[in-house]
Amino acid sequence: MQKLILIKYGELTTKKANRNLFINKLSDNIKKILKDETVKIKKDRVRMYIETDNVERVSSKLLKVFGLHGIVIAYKVNTNTDDIKQAVLDVLKDKKFKTFKVETKRADKNFEIKSMDFNNVIGSLVLKNFDVKVDVHNPDIVVHIEIRENTYIYLNEEKGIGGYPVGIQGNGLLMLSGGIDSPVAGYMALKRGVNIDCLYFDSPPHTSIEAKNKVIKLAGILNEYSGNIRLLVVPFTKLQEEIYRNVPSDYNITILRRMMYRIATSIDKKYKVIINGESIGQVASQTLSSMSVINSVTNYPIIRPVACLDKLEIIDIAKKIGTYETSILPYEDCCTIFVPKHPVINPQLDKCIAYEKFEYESLIKECVDNIQVIDNFNTDYQDLL
Repeated sequence: MQKLILIKYGELTTKKANRNLFINKLSDNIKKILKDETVKIKKDRVRMYIETDNVERVSSKLLKVFGLHGIVIAYKVNTNTDDIKQAVLDVLKDKKFKTFKVETKRADKNFEIKSMDFNNVIGSLVLKNFDVKVDVHNPDIVVHIEIRENTYIYLNEEKGIGGYPVGIQGNGLLMLSGGIDSPVAGYMALKRGVNIDCLYFDSPPHTSIEAKNKVIKLAGILNEYSGNIRLLVVPFTKLQEEIYRNVPSDYNITILRRMMYRIATSIDKKYKVIINGESIGQVASQTLSSMSVINSVTNYPIIRPVACLDKLEIIDIAKKIGTYETSILPYEDCCTIFVPKHPVINPQLDKCIAYEKFEYESLIKECVDNIQVIDNFNTDYQDLL
């Protein structure tokens, strides 16, 4: 009897002709997440099997892999009645339970006993060897038996986070700030299969090293769900100061956001979308009018995963994915340090164009040419905050 991890695909099984593409991408992502573990992975169209010396630790890491419906610590035995019976007894011998039921899936139709009949065979075996009763509605333990080329026996299933394997939908660029919303937006994009890099606008001395380290920490948390994230740090000081010298204060944030989108669009043509954490109406730059005017500088689609969520809903997700405690640390990013008292909520495009008469093209090029790339998140940046 061999202890291993059994993976259930869930939504991936609906992909028909593209199923193998999704499964292969999932396998590649699992290898990235488990790069520090010694594992052997075997996959087919309905299940994936992972052999490792530490199934508990590895299975906990798999809880952050998108594309998994269920994660099971299972026991593999030969597909014959005697071996299955002995394995069931071995699995249950140290368990405390008063009621149980048996659920058999007979994928291998060459196995001579049908599923319902085999439920009765194993149920009788358990009743004979343990002081317990059958309860098909609310049992203490469910004995799952999957009869395939080999047979897999397990008691509990951990629910995976679902979604699509990261990268199956191509590349997106997440505008990552130190706030609550943008990390949640990044998580939601990852869940739908978008491979993301993160873009952070650094404006020292107006923003602190703690603000930068905070964002690095957030990118590292998101990377636990991806294994493939890069953080692109844009030196934004000179351009930001030029905006505040040349633009009326009520239009500062609008023009600043337009410059950010120009930079995002200029970085790399591999990105198919820009992703951000804007929620409709939450601040002045997130009204529909503001979004329209700001978007006009780019031909990239803008994906706003949290656009229709309220703040409490976003906070709930942030807590679930592990970004909330870092996001609320009191270090301001470049969008918050110079917020005017009365920012325009319905900006006019013609006014924006008029205010952008200063020389910004060379400053944008300077920003892009001097981007710092961070792709190693092993350092504990929390110690620096």
